[in-house]
Amino acid sequence: MVKFFRTTGTLTNNTFTLLVFSGLLALATNAIASEDEPLISPFEAVYYAYKWDENLGSAKISLEELSEGLYSLTYQSKVSKFFLTDKRFEHSIFTVEDGQLLPQEYNYSRSGTGPDTSLKVIFDTSADGTIQIVEDDEKTSMDWQGEFDNQLYRLDVPIRLRQGRETLEYDFINYRGQQRHYGMEVLGKESVTLPYGTIEAYKVKIVRDSKTRVTFAWFAPDLDYQLVRLQQFKDGDEQGDLRLKAFSSSKK
Repeated sequence: MVKFFRTTGTLTNNTFTLLVFSGLLALATNAIASEDEPLISPFEAVYYAYKWDENLGSAKISLEELSEGLYSLTYQSKVSKFFLTDKRFEHSIFTVEDGQLLPQEYNYSRSGTGPDTSLKVIFDTSADGTIQIVEDDEKTSMDWQGEFDNQLYRLDVPIRLRQGRETLEYDFINYRGQQRHYGMEVLGKESVTLPYGTIEAYKVKIVRDSKTRVTFAWFAPDLDYQLVRLQQFKDGDEQGDLRLKAFSSSKK
């Protein structure tokens, strides 16, 4: 298995489902076409979120180049059902150096039903670098050992798929400020029908420590290996099904 560690009150059941959707909605991707082209290119992707084919919300992901080698990746989503709502925002600032995505700063906020939360993570990616995590005015620090932030590992996935990788592993800091590890395994290629249309995509299984949750993701070669679908189950029950609605890119 090839490893990439460059960057790596009580709520009701319905509310929990909304929180799961928001977590699912955060996946962003892009890829390279040849060695002569940039590692990543600005894009915008819009998704609809479903559960058992019921549309509960949407998300938008945008990648912008701020200056040469400096990028901004933004995610925002809103899902709702009856009187329950969940809004989330994530913003990553990162650089591209020597073919690597290096995190600089990550901000997260969540509002809606239940408590509002926010998180800020500062990365020092030098040789003796550190990670500073600020949550509710409390600060913690740890050594940086190549972890991504909660978004950048997702941005790296299609780059590696384009290179023909069939297994991947990532260490990252999630939106709760916790260290996490995910593995990914390519299962094969199949046709998927989406609001965007029908398209061929590689199906990938996300491997993690949880024995109750199973997550699958689909990446389409015709869209720069963009994520086009994400489906998650817990104890056999579907928690969310994210499907691509629209995609645009500055890549020629």
